[in-house]
Amino acid sequence: MEDDQMAEHQIGDYVKGKKFGSFEHDFEGEIEKVYENAVLIHILSFDNEDRILVGELNNRAIVRKGDATPAKVKAE
Repeated sequence: MEDDQMAEHQIGDYVKGKKFGSFEHDFEGEIEKVYENAVLIHILSFDNEDRILVGELNNRAIVRKGDATPAKVKAE
């Protein structure tokens, strides 16, 4: 079942990424690249406590596919 979920990730999908490493909170963004077991997320929404880290990462993070779940895009 998880393999089916992982196969659904596509470039342009808006997802929520689980906190990892130095992140204090989960974050959200758009998938820029899909790898075999991970995705590259362009981080668009994050907690202010993670502001410096997100800047150091150039607003991008590589996340395991299982840790990237669909998220609703915030109304602008």
